[in-house]
Amino acid sequence: MPPADCFEIDATLWCWQPNRKGGGWHFITIDGQTAAEMRYAALGRIGGFGSIKVDARIGDTRWQTSVFPHKESGGFILPVKADVRKREGLSEGDRVTVSLTV
Repeated sequence: MPPADCFEIDATLWCWQPNRKGGGWHFITIDGQTAAEMRYAALGRIGGFGSIKVDARIGDTRWQTSVFPHKESGGFILPVKADVRKREGLSEGDRVTVSLTV
């Protein structure tokens, strides 16, 4: 059984492109009960802007990052950097399973 501060999310990878000239930031949204449980697990360890440090894993790729509050969903967003997307063959619109440890 995984530890209480480990979460698995199945979500769609989306891209925010502020100027539509290519590139853009890619994210996974964490909302609902999972977001609430992550917030509780991180009590006393919430950083600037309400961020939470996490260890993330998609497929065989692991990295350290933070999740950030997402006003629209009431949850968090997880940035997925280009190196991770390349290693795992991911692009915008793909359904992704990510494991996060707070």
